[in-house]
Amino acid sequence: MTPGLFRVLRGLGLAVSLALGAVPVAADQAGQGAQTGGLQIGSGPERGIAMYGTPALPPDFVSLPYANPNAPQGGAIRVGDVSSFDSLNPFTLKGRAPYQLTHLTMQSLMTRSLDEPFTLYPQLAESVRTDASRSWVEFTLNPKARFSDGKPVTVADVLWSFKALAKVNPLYAGAWAKVASATQVGPRTVRFTFNTPDRELPLILGLRPVLEKAQWQGRDLGASGLMVPIGSGPYVVKSFSPGRYIVYQKNPHWWARDLPVNRGRFNFATIRYEYFGDSNAMFESFKAGDLDFYREPSPAKWKTNFNFPAARAGQVVLSEIASRRPSGIQGLVMNTRRPEFKDWRVRQALIDAFNFDFINRTVNGGADPRITSYFSNSPLGMRPGPATGRVRALLEPFKDNLPPGALSGYSLPGSTLSEMDRGAIRKAMKLLAEAGWKVRHGELTDAQGQPFIFTILLSQGQQQAVGAAVSIYVRALRRLGITAHITTVDSAQYVERTDRYDFDMTWYVRALSLSPGNEQMLYWGHDGVTEPGTRNWMGMNSPPAEAMIRTMLDTKDPEEFTAAVRALDRILMAGRYVIPFWYSKVSRIAHSRHLKYPEHLPAYGDWPGFFPDVWWYED
Repeated sequence: MTPGLFRVLRGLGLAVSLALGAVPVAADQAGQGAQTGGLQIGSGPERGIAMYGTPALPPDFVSLPYANPNAPQGGAIRVGDVSSFDSLNPFTLKGRAPYQLTHLTMQSLMTRSLDEPFTLYPQLAESVRTDASRSWVEFTLNPKARFSDGKPVTVADVLWSFKALAKVNPLYAGAWAKVASATQVGPRTVRFTFNTPDRELPLILGLRPVLEKAQWQGRDLGASGLMVPIGSGPYVVKSFSPGRYIVYQKNPHWWARDLPVNRGRFNFATIRYEYFGDSNAMFESFKAGDLDFYREPSPAKWKTNFNFPAARAGQVVLSEIASRRPSGIQGLVMNTRRPEFKDWRVRQALIDAFNFDFINRTVNGGADPRITSYFSNSPLGMRPGPATGRVRALLEPFKDNLPPGALSGYSLPGSTLSEMDRGAIRKAMKLLAEAGWKVRHGELTDAQGQPFIFTILLSQGQQQAVGAAVSIYVRALRRLGITAHITTVDSAQYVERTDRYDFDMTWYVRALSLSPGNEQMLYWGHDGVTEPGTRNWMGMNSPPAEAMIRTMLDTKDPEEFTAAVRALDRILMAGRYVIPFWYSKVSRIAHSRHLKYPEHLPAYGDWPGFFPDVWWYED
């Protein structure tokens, strides 16, 4: 259950030590207990639902722990985005919509707390019920729930939304395929019965956006367009110009402003996003005072670029927001649908050729550590050395179908501070020779004499962010006789090409959480080898990985869940699909002195749900 990070986004280090047993969820009425099939139902709608044990917040909680319930309301902020948009339909694969649109204008039945992995609290729903095996779930809508046009949110809206979304976008189709029936069982209650064991399904459905059915009658949800979708969220779209800006205005009649999960959240009166073609232009706009908020990904630039007059005068504040979430993965992904990248030895050779220490020092001053696994920096990350205990027991049945190192241990190669890492080049050349590649007249060629040439696809924003590192890597590949070209395209072309997997190698980011679940199948499942629009950019087809994901979804034991994630982490790393870069344990944010955030930071840190959600404007 992972949110898309800043596009997604386009889903932490807290250990899960919760008691097992019956799964408490909310009763239909506050203060009541009920029995359903022998399962004790919780004591009120605020209790929410958790994957394991009970939600941490009491029934009478005032606000989320990282929100300030007394935050001032009002104020306007301006934020930059190196991106573009040509559509206001965020649910179709056609066109590109503003990534903030769904979050700011739509609501789901439940909402998450960034301090609790795998826990949801009521939002459009006032209560949720399920049985001990999670074979069904019921949501009862809050009678006050309204869309921005004043119409009530109904069960018909919920049913239509879930079915329609599954038809137009694979992000929603996987979980919906596990729904055997969806029916209205009361004036405000909808029941979903499942055909597949999957304990996360009630939570997944709880996070589906709910659209107004009436708005879409006679319209194609799968089509791109500039019709503003009607939602029930805190903001409405006030104005926009495609590719230039969009302004969100707080709905003064927002029905959910007094719910405990929303107190101290969504405090700004207006939020304006300005779109830029590159990060340099956006930064100059911030320096000039035309923007109020700027994230700086580069630790080197963080040290040197923020000495401009407004910063020296105290008008701009520099904040570092720490987090305890997994590193996730970011780096260059190899498309194994291409014949050049099918052999794991070739992929390992390309990893060997990436001299991390030299590149990190040159680009970042060596400040940020390397990503060592997909879930590193968390209890879910794989442990070094051979697999042991329950992790090994989960992997052993698949030992003949695992990539080398998954059981015995896999780690990234060492590197040097010298641009020429001769040892790494020798190892890479040996692997390439074993895979059937030979150097002829200075070029690496296959058995048919065809040279090893490929293209690295980057968007314009990525070129500015990581172009220097990629260029150093391209020079290193020449020492192997490999020719790599860098191709830069605009953001719309980039989305279109990556949705079709039309690339050899490209920049790849997957933000991962402490609550991985069904989205992992979208990231690594075999359907993505041919199905467009998934997140399986590497073209991975691994039955062992899918078995680990199923274990994650089926188990009631937190320790078994952790073992399954660690086993999956081993398979992903040993698969050698991505050349990992670095990650930061803090987000570096420069912002106007008028922008404030609570002292208590969520475990996820600067994650969707933190900004602009719990920030406020103060004179």
